[in-house]
Formats: sequence, structure tokens, C-alpha cells
Amino acid sequence: MLLRKMPWPAFRGGVPTQGAGAPAGAAKASDNAGPVKLIGLPLTWAFVAFNIFVLVWMVMSSLKTSSEIFEVPWNLPEVIQWENFVIAWRDGNFSRAVLNTVLLTIGTAVATIAVAAPAAYVLSRFKVVSASPMTMYFAIGIGIPAQLVILPLYAIMNQFGMVNSLWGLWVLYVATSLPFAVFFLTGFFASLPGELEEAAMLDGASAFQTFRIIMLPLARSGIVTLAILNTIAHWNETIFALVFLQTDDRMTLSVTLLNFMKAMQYNNANWGGLFAGVCILVLPVLAIYLWLGRQIIEGMTLGADK
Repeated sequence: MLLRKMPWPAFRGGVPTQGAGAPAGAAKASDNAGPVKLIGLPLTWAFVAFNIFVLVWMVMSSLKTSSEIFEVPWNLPEVIQWENFVIAWRDGNFSRAVLNTVLLTIGTAVATIAVAAPAAYVLSRFKVVSASPMTMYFAIGIGIPAQLVILPLYAIMNQFGMVNSLWGLWVLYVATSLPFAVFFLTGFFASLPGELEEAAMLDGASAFQTFRIIMLPLARSGIVTLAILNTIAHWNETIFALVFLQTDDRMTLSVTLLNFMKAMQYNNANWGGLFAGVCILVLPVLAIYLWLGRQIIEGMTLGADK
């Protein structure tokens, strides 16, 4: 009798009709989504097509002579000029710059995760009175632009002898990476189920053991995502490296490319070599994103509900 009295929605073709209990807001939102898709989808594909075109043109130009780049910019190279990459690597001092950049990016990612993961775990899982204000302060730190603090940072680092030092730049990279890293991992740890954590504590595991054995493996997706984002950001970082590094043997890849471009303007510019230098900077990051793009998206969305 109870089942007969319940107001079951009427179905039409396996889908509940709006008049039979389907929310009116859902239908209205669906109607509003039509114009957005109609305008947004072509714009998105146009943006994607433009970026692909620029990327292909950049690679093509890196395999041409300077005369071909200006005379027939949209044609394929008549003879592939692989020596452009040799010129960029040798004359632009890219070999040393690549080594410096790899050391900085990997070292920054490892140190940032080593500090941010325990901090985020404590802020999200322990009942600390100051947890919410501290999380808010980390969120505020994300919004502070680098240009606003670069002069006081230079004065402080110069006083401690950290200017023109890869070690000093590494410390700066880690410090400026921590606000986003802690904020991101705090939301990720907060989204994880607490049953396994409680069971481990009941079995006598310490807080550190619970974090290392139980929670850290569960947060692997978020940690990998953070490592990828951190690596990409510091591979391309230019402002701090340009200000705090002063000698060629300590330059990173982005600053070396700028110096190579300036040198090309005055010494018989080899534009093919310059485009080859751009490829050396861009293509590794692009390859990482194409390889691990799905991992980045999944990691960014898993903790988004907290």
C-alpha cells in the first residue's frame, strides 16, 4: 500500500518528464548551456588550432635557414638544417643552462613536496586551532605577485650572499612554491577517507607512521600532479632567474635563451638557430604535458570538492 501511495515520477522513453518531478532548474540550466556551447566551443577549437599552428611553425622554422624563414615562412624547409640545434647548443651555452635548469626544477619539486606534504597533512587531518587561519594565509600567499616582493627579496638575499647562486635561487623557488603546494595538498588530504587512518591508529601506529604508510600512498595522485606542475612552472621561470643570476655559467634555460636572442640581434642573426633554442626550451615541457596530461587533470579534480 505504501508503494502505491508514493508519488513516482512519470517516465517517457526512460527519462523522467519535467512535469513529473524533474527539477525545473536543471531544464533551465540545460537551455542556458546551448548558447554557451554554440559560442564557446568554436572559440576553444580556434584557440587550440592557433596554438598548434604556432607550434608547428616554430618547429618548421628551427629546421630552415634564415633566408627561408623570411622569404617563404609558411613552406616546408627545402633542406632540413639540423645544424641549427648544434649552433644553439654550442653558441648559446645551452648545455650548461639545461643542466642548471634540470637540477633546479627537480630539486625544487622534491624539496617542496617534502615540506608541503607533512604540513598539509597536519592542517587537514589534525584538530589544530590555528589550522584554518594558516590555510587561509597560504591561500593569500598564492595571490602575491613576484614583482611586488622582488626588491625586498633581492636586498635580503644579497645580505646573506645568496645572489648569483643556484643554491640561493633554489631556496627562493622552494619558498615561493610552498603556498600553492600546501593549499593544494591540504584540500587533497581532506578529501581522503579517514577509516584506514583510524584503523592504523587503533593498531598502535604513530602519527608519522600513519602518514608515511597509509595516507602518503593514498595521496600519490595529488603529489604526482603537484610535482608535474612544479616542474613545468620552474622549467619556464624567468623573472627570478633573470634578477638573481648574473654570470653565464649559472644561467637557467629561459635566461640563456634571452641572452642568445640579444646576441643574435647584433651578430649576423641566425634565426634558425634562435628557433631551435626556443624548441629546446618548449618541447620538453610539451612532451611532459602530453604524456602526463590526464594525470594532471585527475589530480587537480580529486581534491576539488574540499
